[in-house]
Amino acid sequence: MTKYVYLFHEGRADMKDLLGGKGANLAEMTNIGLPVPPGMTITTEACREYYRLGGKFPEGLMDEVKEKLVYIEEKTGKKFGDPQNPLLVSVRSGAKFSMPGMMDTILNLGLNEETVEGLAQNTQNPRFAYDAYRRFIQMFGDVVLEIPKHEFEHILDRQKEKEGVTFDQELSAEALQEVIARYKELVERKTGKPFPRDPMIQLTMAIEAVFKSWNNDRAIVYRNLNKIPHDLGTAVNIQSMVFGNMGNDSGTGVAFTRNPSTGEKVLYGEYLTNAQGEDVVAGIRTPSPISKLKEEMPEVYEQFVNIAKLLESHYKNMQDIEFTIERGKLYILQTRNGKRTAQAAVKIAHDMVEEGLITKKEAILMVEPGQLDQLLHRQIDPSAKVEVIAKGLPASPGAASGIVVFDADEAEKLGKEGKKVLLVRTETTPDDIHGIVAAQGVLTSRGGMTSHAAVVARGMGKPCVCGCEAIKIDYEKKLFTVGNITVKEGDYLSIDGSTGRVILGTVPMKDPELSPEFIKLLEWADELKRLEVRANADTPEDAQKAREFGAKGIGLCRTEHMFMGPERLPYVQRMILAETKEEREEALSHLLPMQEGDFYGILKAMEGYPVCIRLLDPPLHEFLPSLEELLVETTELRVRGDNPELLAEKEALLKKVRSLHEFNPMLGHRGCRLGITYPEVYEMQIRAIFNAAARLTKEGYKVYPEVEIPLTIDVNEMKFFKERIDAIAREVMEREGVTFHYTSGTMIELPRAALLADELAEVAEFFSFGTNDLTQTTLGFSRDDAEGKFLNHYLDMKILKENPFIVLDRKGVGKLMKIAVEGGRKTRPYLLVGICGEHGGEPSSVEFCHQIGLDFVSCSPYRVPIARLAAAQAAVAEGEIVGTK
Repeated sequence: MTKYVYLFHEGRADMKDLLGGKGANLAEMTNIGLPVPPGMTITTEACREYYRLGGKFPEGLMDEVKEKLVYIEEKTGKKFGDPQNPLLVSVRSGAKFSMPGMMDTILNLGLNEETVEGLAQNTQNPRFAYDAYRRFIQMFGDVVLEIPKHEFEHILDRQKEKEGVTFDQELSAEALQEVIARYKELVERKTGKPFPRDPMIQLTMAIEAVFKSWNNDRAIVYRNLNKIPHDLGTAVNIQSMVFGNMGNDSGTGVAFTRNPSTGEKVLYGEYLTNAQGEDVVAGIRTPSPISKLKEEMPEVYEQFVNIAKLLESHYKNMQDIEFTIERGKLYILQTRNGKRTAQAAVKIAHDMVEEGLITKKEAILMVEPGQLDQLLHRQIDPSAKVEVIAKGLPASPGAASGIVVFDADEAEKLGKEGKKVLLVRTETTPDDIHGIVAAQGVLTSRGGMTSHAAVVARGMGKPCVCGCEAIKIDYEKKLFTVGNITVKEGDYLSIDGSTGRVILGTVPMKDPELSPEFIKLLEWADELKRLEVRANADTPEDAQKAREFGAKGIGLCRTEHMFMGPERLPYVQRMILAETKEEREEALSHLLPMQEGDFYGILKAMEGYPVCIRLLDPPLHEFLPSLEELLVETTELRVRGDNPELLAEKEALLKKVRSLHEFNPMLGHRGCRLGITYPEVYEMQIRAIFNAAARLTKEGYKVYPEVEIPLTIDVNEMKFFKERIDAIAREVMEREGVTFHYTSGTMIELPRAALLADELAEVAEFFSFGTNDLTQTTLGFSRDDAEGKFLNHYLDMKILKENPFIVLDRKGVGKLMKIAVEGGRKTRPYLLVGICGEHGGEPSSVEFCHQIGLDFVSCSPYRVPIARLAAAQAAVAEGEIVGTK
């Protein structure tokens, strides 16, 4: 027969799956000899079985509960339901993962008209007994009978008014008896039944309420938010009551073994004298700092300090401890690993290594990589009062304030004048890049976490809030509205890219500081990881920033961003509009020195490390005005009839735009297909790369350019480009009288390339997975359409567990990656393989890259520290350290 109930001493810390986090910790504390009030835990298995049986208790469950109650009665010397000496219990939920606020606690269960008199007699304190009974009816009524809490509070407030008092504890025993009578009337009125008197019925109903709470709305929302599976179920903890409200030698509190905000090694917490647990949380009275306990009850304080030390060294982590003092005796009710800020997490992990409490490996595993984001960007001062007017997706962390502008050119113009601007757009396109560069941050009303604005802003380390649908933008009037609030161009606005908040006006900020502990922790991560971490960077400034954050090279330099500068765009457009090869080459001759300058700067900033430069990738129409724009302009010019030359020019441009128009540009004339039809474009870029490499080599710099061909599907494409790359490299080296090292390879971003990787590797010297496009082409999802229209339904309905554009799809995309790695290395055993999509900085995706044997991950500069830590965690978790590959 299945065992559904465990006494605390029968459990262990490693039984979280069965006993939940709280139950496993109570068991562990009991077994290391701490003063824990005795109790029992009903397993998560019982909860799952309850749901399997359609809302019925498994057979024999309550018999087990009754049997275990006998043991608790013996330990406490009290009896459940006994009018003379009643045992009272608390009932709490406790899932495997801490889920704050899933179900409220029920205290003082077991009280009725008879047992309350026994409690009053035993404690010689009738006021205390009636207060306990009043609290029990209120909690049971709220949690089990689902009568709104405020209806009880209303009765209590009316009684306080009648008595002329302010605080609950000022009510007399007689007044509390009146409150109890009113509470019971409320229960009967709301439920049609009297309040349950039999303690066993109370307990049965409370257990069922905990099981039911597993599937209440707030629990489901919390699990969705924190990626907790829905089929785990919750345990139920039934524990004998101890009372912190028996007078001034009693109290209750919560304490952390270290400061959860800063990580400082000092007891941090608060307590209330003569109070029960929920008084601290509810904020009804102002608690005292834990240090004051030293003056009021020095012996208890001393004992608590020792227990805190013991728990911290036992769990090897900062603890969050709930305690109660009953008539001078200390009881520990709960301990768990304390929640903390990123700053505290880093300091605690570092300090515990220095104290010899944990190893470097354990320290690395203690810090959540995603949390580091908070440390690398400006944050809104948490103490500031802010007026939040809307909320979007937290697309790129950090915070920014500035004057609102709706146009990228205007943003650039004002930025050059030294003004701080915030770019607000419906969505951004590559045309807006100069405006994003000039802005402090970006706000869009459309687009998801991997939209253009989000990806570009993350790459630049700028805050961005996307998909804020509440804002309605009117470009004509240069304003946006949210409800009845209007924000005009020139008004001040702030965004918080870490939470998605949009805030009216300016707000005080805190600058990021990289503490010595943070730097040391990342050094330990580098000792332990196998994966190299590179950065995606398109400018020397980005490359320099990436280097400061510990990047060991550039994994993706996108050349198309360089074509968008206002001084270059005319030549790019001339090249696109050229009718002959000669015209095209003439336009390209102007771009060559500019591109050479770009590559010179980036290679120089990354001296000593490889720089992977992707040749032009997007379709050419992205560099031209939009079809809609040109239609409007030509129509207006035709109507006015006052400028035939300009009309002719615009009509020629319109004709070209129409000819370049594609039904599905993402799968159209882009990537290496451009290089096949217009070889001179790629040849100009290759020549610019090698000219820059030759100049730097002459100047004494060691540079390692990697020439990357995008969107290949066949080895013959690679052969076509490899011949040209090698020929231009030879020509430049002979002309300049220098030699430098270079390699050429391809992006793997289409399923066919992954499946034919063994053939591609005959020519390609490296692979880099472009997982943004590989995800789109594997799932058949257009990213912006999917995120805007149906992907949320897929996530809500659990068809997909994660957004595949944020967390790598291991089953589909991952399978293609494995095929490509194995195929490529079968042909070329030392093939260099990396990843340069957005996934390169996401911890779960980094772990997968480690598992399938990639050599490097590449991500935006501000995510480099996160990737370094995630790579170390992947190595540690697998038990693999450097050098074992």
